[in-house]
Amino acid sequence: MPDQMWNGLLTDPRAAGKPKTPIQQCALSDIKKHVLRVECQRCLRIVEIQKADAIRFYGERAIWKDVGQRLLDQTCTNRTGRHEEDGCWPSWNSK
Repeated sequence: MPDQMWNGLLTDPRAAGKPKTPIQQCALSDIKKHVLRVECQRCLRIVEIQKADAIRFYGERAIWKDVGQRLLDQTCTNRTGRHEEDGCWPSWNSK
């Protein structure tokens, strides 16, 4: 291979590893944080769970998006009776 081709491959930012997966799409076992937090954009409520507890309740291959949505839905206070309006709206940007 020509040197220019190697240089192009090695300077590509993707050469450092696979692209980062958003936390909401990660399996619980792949998340490095010990405390997982999800916030509702609708009622501004925050729900936290320890990673070890989440794995014990939902399994290590469970996706954080599904677990977080379930945690919010179990404690939701915004019930209107209309499916389109019920429930919480998760925000995965909380720290």
